[in-house]
Amino acid sequence: MTLALVHSRARAGVAAPAVKVEVHLGGGVPRMSIVGLPEAAVREAKDRVRAAIQCAQFEFPARVITVNLAPADLPKDGGRFDLPIAIGILAASGQVPRDALDQYEFLGELGLTGELRVIDGVLPAALAAAAAGRKLIVPPGNGAEAALAKGVEAYTARTLLEVCAALNGSKSLPLATAPSAQRSRGPDMEDVRGQAHARRALEVAAAGNHHLLLIGPPGCGKTLLASRLPGLLPEASEAEALEAAAIASVSGRGLDPSRWRERPYRSPHHTASAVALVGGGAQPRPGEISLAHQGVLFLDELPEWDRRALEVLREPLESGVVTISRAARQSEFPARFQLVAAMNPCPCGWAGDPSARCRCSGEAIRRYRAKVSGPLMDRIDLHVEVPRLPSADLRPDATPGESSAAVRARVEQARAVQHDRAGKANAQLTQGEMSDVCRLGANDQLLLERAIEALQLSARSMHRILRVARTIADLGGSDRILSPHLTEALGYRRIDRGLARLAA
Repeated sequence: MTLALVHSRARAGVAAPAVKVEVHLGGGVPRMSIVGLPEAAVREAKDRVRAAIQCAQFEFPARVITVNLAPADLPKDGGRFDLPIAIGILAASGQVPRDALDQYEFLGELGLTGELRVIDGVLPAALAAAAAGRKLIVPPGNGAEAALAKGVEAYTARTLLEVCAALNGSKSLPLATAPSAQRSRGPDMEDVRGQAHARRALEVAAAGNHHLLLIGPPGCGKTLLASRLPGLLPEASEAEALEAAAIASVSGRGLDPSRWRERPYRSPHHTASAVALVGGGAQPRPGEISLAHQGVLFLDELPEWDRRALEVLREPLESGVVTISRAARQSEFPARFQLVAAMNPCPCGWAGDPSARCRCSGEAIRRYRAKVSGPLMDRIDLHVEVPRLPSADLRPDATPGESSAAVRARVEQARAVQHDRAGKANAQLTQGEMSDVCRLGANDQLLLERAIEALQLSARSMHRILRVARTIADLGGSDRILSPHLTEALGYRRIDRGLARLAA
């Protein structure tokens, strides 16, 4: 029989759809063709495969070789199909046994010497292989990543010859092992001097998974504060960490298997385009907001960003998903990130500072503020002013701030309460869930309504205020939202009125 079937996996967003590599040997003038919607790198595989087979001292069949990558309507890209194509040719020509192929899936790019080289997107493929009940053979450089998938039996092979020896039963391949997870000691909150109000807002944001805007003059510590947020968040669950690791795996930027349990922290430059943020390309790749999934996305100098780039954040902030549409297909990437943004109060940065050094006109401040749209500002839960620190707080012998470990303990306790109550953080509560969780007393409801009218806030802002108040109550160990919790939550929206006053 001159037909062989080999199992492999394609890359489609963060999914790894199954691909059947069918190889047929026929009569006629020797040639090789690859069909099944292959991209250029896949079409070039025939030259790499021929050289690899010959260097491994196997015979390359002088036949008409037809390679079909099924399903035919799924685009195939990259060098990931080199190994299954080579195995298929050898099996169809009787040089390796066909009966051993059904229990394996193969992934790997071949060098001309038959060496197996690293590819991307192995973690989603390993998860899919485990679900299908098959073993997986990958290059050595992908072994640690593949082993992160629970339930998969992944093996590594250095060359095509080693794979063939394993299929012939003359050699056993080493089992892929995952490195021990490491948690590096990141920036600590004890480095933050003063800024009690901003520190409290950061704790509230971490406890409820709320979005945060820091506004203040240059050098007041906005970036310093933002970089400490990942250290306050609870350790990601295995499911959350695997989601984030799968995105990093398909991004083409590499995945460090030893740090896969750490929450991501992304800080793109303000010149980044909308495509860089949301993702895209002919073969869609995740952007910064997806790479920050289950972690933190920090946008510094918010008004300096291109407005079109910022507007792409609006839908993911609500839905937690990015869908990239192309003419032939769609790719969906998760984007459940926590946004921290920072900005100056005016073009020169010193509006409202006690030094009175700001010389910006009201019109200049209004134009500067208008660079960030109202709908985007509306989706940010906490608006916090960060004042310039007095020089005494910056002395080397000044009292250090509370450590991240101490703050994280309170955050984890509050998060546990939220997950016991609703199975999610307060920031993800739906409107229906809020009616039970965020009830107010009669006087507090009247206070909220008056504040909404005074600040001219939207219904979305009102719901976000209630979610923040619920988080503050959880940090205080209260079953109900009380007046102090509500007033503190309202205080995190007063910046709307404060900026309007600056621009007046």
